[in-house]
Formats: sequence, C-alpha cells, structure tokens
Amino acid sequence: MEETNMDDCEHNRESEVAPALIAVHPTQKSVAVAVGSNLRVFNLQEGCSVSLVDDSGVHMHKDSIRAIRYGAEGKLFVSAGDDKLVKIWVTDSWRCISSVSSEKRVTAVAISNDGRFVSFADKFGVIYAVEIEGSHENQSLPNKKAVPILAHYCSIITSLEFSPDGRYIISADRDFKIRVSVFPEKPSDGAHEIQCFCLGHSEFVSCLAFICSQDSQQWYLLSGGGDSTVRLWDFTCGSLLDTCHVGETGLLQSKEGIDDRLLAVTDLCATPGGSLIAVAIQSLAGVMLLSCNLSAKSLHVARATGSSCGNSLLQKCRVVPIPGETFIPTSLAAASSSNQLWMVMGASTLCTSHSAPLARVKVLDGFCESNQDSVEQEACVLEDKDLPGSEQLLQTLQGSSVIEKDALSAAAEAVKRAMCNLLIKKQYPSENREFRKRGRNDKRVDKKK
Repeated sequence: MEETNMDDCEHNRESEVAPALIAVHPTQKSVAVAVGSNLRVFNLQEGCSVSLVDDSGVHMHKDSIRAIRYGAEGKLFVSAGDDKLVKIWVTDSWRCISSVSSEKRVTAVAISNDGRFVSFADKFGVIYAVEIEGSHENQSLPNKKAVPILAHYCSIITSLEFSPDGRYIISADRDFKIRVSVFPEKPSDGAHEIQCFCLGHSEFVSCLAFICSQDSQQWYLLSGGGDSTVRLWDFTCGSLLDTCHVGETGLLQSKEGIDDRLLAVTDLCATPGGSLIAVAIQSLAGVMLLSCNLSAKSLHVARATGSSCGNSLLQKCRVVPIPGETFIPTSLAAASSSNQLWMVMGASTLCTSHSAPLARVKVLDGFCESNQDSVEQEACVLEDKDLPGSEQLLQTLQGSSVIEKDALSAAAEAVKRAMCNLLIKKQYPSENREFRKRGRNDKRVDKKK
C-alpha cells in the first residue's frame, strides 16, 4: 500500500505541472490550446469556438494533455497525455475518429506528412506507431492497437518528429540524445535501423524543428535543450553544423544568482524558409529571435533595431517582450502561410476562482523571412483587441477574455515549476527503484525484436 501511495504521489506531482500548449493549423484555419485536461479550439475562418465531438467511447481527456499536433495538411489533429490516450481528430468536423490506448503516459506525438501514420512516445521511452486508414472520410476508425517500433529505454522522449520526406523518425530524450531512425515500411517489424545519432547537447534535449533551405530545398534539423543552446544539424549523418548559446546574452546574464537550469530552451518555432527562429526560454519573459543562414550553415542572435524591443537592454539582447505583462511562453506555433507567431503561457497548477485552468495567448505579428537579420518595428506583439477573433478567441482559448494581474503572476510562477519538473530528470530514492522497475515496458519491446 505504501509503494502504491508513493507512485500516486509522483503521478499527482507530475500532473500538477503540465505546461500549456498551442498548435496552429498549417493555413491558420484554426488554433488549438491545451491546458490541463482541457482541449480548446477556435475556428479562425468563421470566428467562433469549435465544439469537439467524441464518438470513440471515451469522452475527452481525463488528465493533463502533454502533446498536441496538426498534420502537415491540417486534416488531422492529435492530442495525448497523462490519461494514456492518444486521440485522433479530423479537423473538418472536429470529430474524434479514434482513441488509441497507451500502456504508459504519453509525452510526445507526431504525424507523418502523408497522414498515414501517427506515432507517439510514452514516459518510459518506448515509441509506437498507428496506421491511419479512412481518416479523411470523416468516419470513426475501428479500434487501433499501437505497435512498438523502437525504444530509448527508460529515458523520457521529449520531442518526436517525422522527417519531411517520411524516411526517418527523429526522437529526442532527457539523456541528451537525438536518434534518427529509418521508419520501416511495416511498423510491426520495428524501426531497428539507426541512421545516426545527433550528439552534442550536454543536457536534456527539449524540442526539435525542421527548416528548409530555399536555395537547395535541403532540410535541416534544429534542436534546443537544457544547456541553453540551439543547435543546427545535418540529420542524415548526425553532423553538428552550428551552435548558438542563447543563455549568454546580456539580459539573461544580468539576473544575479539565476540558476543555469532556468535558462533551458523550452520550445522552437521557425519561419517557413527557416531564416528566423523564435526561441522560448524557461525563465525569459518574452521570446528570443535567432537568425539562421542555411547557405553558411550558421545560427546567430538576430539584430534588434527600431523601437520594437522597448529599451536598450532588450535591443541588445534581441528579445521581444510582452508589453505590461510577465509573459513566459510555454509553447510556440506558427502557420506555414502566415507571418504570425502564436504563443501561450499557462500551467495546470494555476489556481484561480475559475473552474477551468487559465492560459494566456499572445501573437507576434511580422514573424517573417524579411526580418531574419533585424527585428523591425513592424514585428510587434498584437494587443488583445487586434487578435483574430479578439474577445471571443480569448474567451475560448484562455478560459476568460480578461485575466487579472494576480492570476498572471500565479501563472508565471506555475510555469517556472512546470518547466523545471517537466525537463529536469528526477532522482528517486533507492528503495523506490525496484518498485518502479516493475512497470518498465522496454523489456517487452526487446522480446519482440
């Protein structure tokens, strides 16, 4: 009984610190926010909230959502999390066409560019694949069983991506590794062929993103991590092309006594051509912008000019702050057809008088290729009244159109705890380890090889 209670306590702690997530339809038809167990979707074309329809037999999520993702064409959407469910939605009607069960809590999801496969990873580092058939006919799928394809063996997967050409599945974990695996023609056979490892991070890898050279049409991989770096890779051979140390800027160094662990990169988002990269940092109020020159295979902090950054210190540090607010983004997203960067701040620990957890949504306008070398005045954070859908959008995605200052302060503190507990590897007492090992499923995957 005592061991069960210990595991329950661990579950409660991790559930309390789920950060808010945001995802945007590729053509900005809709935007989705997940905070706690709430999944909220706003239709940007029609200017109204979306009613989710779940005919899968399991009604919505019952625990914190840890991953959300639109497919490359925007026809599919996937949500997953601590309730061990991976829910697959069609976005024309926002019906859940399938709920796939996981043995462990889910930490990351990915959708292949052709929409044929959904892949997800659980908290013990096992990666599964589900083949999707008939998803565009808006019909519920028969019960699907996920098949394990590879494992990182007890290292939590923090990010999961299919390569744009569908040849590889890339997985990053809390033990500093990025693994590039050949995605099998038959997932039931397993993804045993390792193309390469991208090794170089000295702390956990937190996020991945692909960028494409407009000149050569070659794809590259970006990664961010707990070592306060953003790295550029040739993922086909594991070659590290460049490293940008975002924690060495004047603004972050000016905070006396700040723990280096609070300078972790928590999310990345790039413009379609990959020349401008937005970076969310664990304790940074605002978003940092990097410039990427794929011809020279280099990364550097974008120059700040004009008045967009507000004061000389922020200009020097190339950080776009949120005017009048302490806004620490937990997730970033952008549509491939828009010049807007969407940001959300929030965590499931936020306690307010509202029954639903709150999230704060902001949009940076002017997030485009022409600003890769400088953050011009037109690159600015929109006021709430200027957002698409304005008050109704905020009511839907935030849980309230107006959030009080005290609630924002509470959200900022909750976000700091959320990021720390999510990314820092836990150390368990020795007496707990044998009990936890009984729940491992990596041995089961090994037997199938």
